[in-house]
Amino acid sequence: MKIRTHALVIYFILLSGLAFSCYGCASSSSVANSGLTIMTDKGTVQGVVRNGVQEFRGIPYAAAPIGELRWALPQPAAPWEGVKDASNFGSACAQQARYSLTQESLDEDCLTLNVSRPADWQPGEKLPVLFWIHGGAFVGGSSSLYRLDKLANQGRMVVVSANYRLGAFGFMAHPAFDTATNGGYGLEDQRFAMAWVQRNIAAFGGDPDNVTIAGESSGGGAVCMHLLSPERVNGLFHKAIVQSAGCLQPMPTIQESLTSSSALWKQVAANVGCDTSATADSAASLACMRGKKVADILTAQGAASSGVMTFSPIIGNNTVPRSGTDAAKSGNLMKVPLLMGGTRDELRLYAAYAVLFPTGKQPDNFFTKDAVYNFWLPYFYGSDTTHYDAIYNHYFGTAEGQLGLAITGATVGSMASDRAPVVGINNCLYLKTSDAFSPWVPALYQFEFADKNAPVLGVGIAKGMDPGFELGAVHSSELNYLFPKLSNTTAIDGPDLQPTSQLLADQMVAYWAAFARTGTPNVSGLPTWPVYKGGATVMLLDPGNIGLYDASTRHQCGFWATIFP
Repeated sequence: MKIRTHALVIYFILLSGLAFSCYGCASSSSVANSGLTIMTDKGTVQGVVRNGVQEFRGIPYAAAPIGELRWALPQPAAPWEGVKDASNFGSACAQQARYSLTQESLDEDCLTLNVSRPADWQPGEKLPVLFWIHGGAFVGGSSSLYRLDKLANQGRMVVVSANYRLGAFGFMAHPAFDTATNGGYGLEDQRFAMAWVQRNIAAFGGDPDNVTIAGESSGGGAVCMHLLSPERVNGLFHKAIVQSAGCLQPMPTIQESLTSSSALWKQVAANVGCDTSATADSAASLACMRGKKVADILTAQGAASSGVMTFSPIIGNNTVPRSGTDAAKSGNLMKVPLLMGGTRDELRLYAAYAVLFPTGKQPDNFFTKDAVYNFWLPYFYGSDTTHYDAIYNHYFGTAEGQLGLAITGATVGSMASDRAPVVGINNCLYLKTSDAFSPWVPALYQFEFADKNAPVLGVGIAKGMDPGFELGAVHSSELNYLFPKLSNTTAIDGPDLQPTSQLLADQMVAYWAAFARTGTPNVSGLPTWPVYKGGATVMLLDPGNIGLYDASTRHQCGFWATIFP
């Protein structure tokens, strides 16, 4: 069936379908039909109709190794008898609450997934499949934060989202873990869920031969890791969407993760009272950690965390055999169509977090020259001061050829959004990744989300908090355009989009769905989106201003190439 692209019709249909007070649960007011049953390979599930789609939530796709069995590969889910209620999400994986916004979970038994398809799906209809990997800095997030109905209904797709282990439970190496997958349990969970899709999605009307994996932030980073591991994921997906993640970002190697004096496993183990001395038996250390409560491990994990991102995928094991740079040099990556990009003002969000949640030594005034040198440059560019003067002068100096910006939260955040090596969330890295990958893949399409009116308060920043500077199109602000009412909480009660932003959301869904269906995002009635070739071949997603432009010039990538080649 053709994707519906008439924006006004879609807009008013959407408005008429959002009059529900509870998005995360089933109720008599929001459920039109509770009789849907589908047979999976482990048993029968019963879903509901909600928001114009048929939803099946909280389906176990694996048995999580928990307690004394934790830190092992996922195991097949146990079969069940009778009909399993699939009306509500499963528990989020274990995590701490963050930024006065996200919610704590102490549950290790969390490996569930969710499936949504259009309510008017017809038997025999094979729909493209979008497999969504949530973000959260590899320490937080959950599939229970995302309504899948907009993508499923307007895009006419089967949309799947899944939980996976996080932080110390999913992205930490240890000398006693299995060698092949050491530090990769979170990614292995995702692949187990992708394999579930291959076995079961046809029963939900999805085409197992037309699967697109997609993710944002650390979810986008996870998509990168799968792209770098073709020998492990071949046949599990056929296209990929990477939002707000640069696949060339350096990741720690397994050797570094095990032997560094500041290795995370040593910090976490020591913080829960397990022996980490040079003479300690690694098996005994692991047994000690397996005997600890989830809450204690999370507290130890939090104490070990520092900077913008602490836990991340590890390369050099069988889970991720190579780095993004090595894959780009050799072409040893998944050769599938790619859609990649991010938001214009990505790291203004983390500038806001730094102001709102001060830790350690903070300046009395964040927006002075001294604060730039003593706080912001170390925060975003690390402790090597070699390039501090060049960076400061380029952005805040007034000599010829310099930008001469006033020092504000917005300008500091935009500087980091252009390029910041401490985290793979920056626009020049996105372009560098696409330049490196495009020769190897069938087609690559690049975008930049730039809606300055995208809601942030009540989405990426808790309600009632305001850092006091213009936020713009910050990190994760595009998610509300694909997943309605996203609030980073299970209430799913984020603010409504403005009418012009809602129109952009409908256009984005049309682009995303076309890519998932055919491998090209082009849709009749919308501006043509060419294959990325550098220069002015980036699609700008800005209300009333959708079109092509040169993102490298906007983000000072020529300057940054002289600093970080």
